[in-house]
Amino acid sequence: MGIDEPDIDPARFLEDVEMRVGTVRSVREFPEARKDVYKLEVDFGAEVRQSAAGLTDNYSRADLEGRQVVAVVNLGTVTIAGFESQCLVVGVDDADGDVVHLQPERSIPDGTRVY
Repeated sequence: MGIDEPDIDPARFLEDVEMRVGTVRSVREFPEARKDVYKLEVDFGAEVRQSAAGLTDNYSRADLEGRQVVAVVNLGTVTIAGFESQCLVVGVDDADGDVVHLQPERSIPDGTRVY
């Protein structure tokens, strides 16, 4: 596996993409969605946003509540089965194709910007 995408201007990336750290405050089942996802409420300090996150394969609801995550917060709102997802919790696929969420290595203030 190589890195296939062309280089971009780092300043442009930081201007266009806003990622922040937040704490998951609630996790609910989402049976109406076509994919297996949770409804999350993520606290970014100044505000709480909702996210539909595909973390169900590796995480129970109890695993996620209270954990910090990294999320893109400036993608606008996407409606999934009547639920407004207001941020994108980011993750990577593990060797089995299950999503592993990204988080800071230690606790930091909610709302801290990722750069």
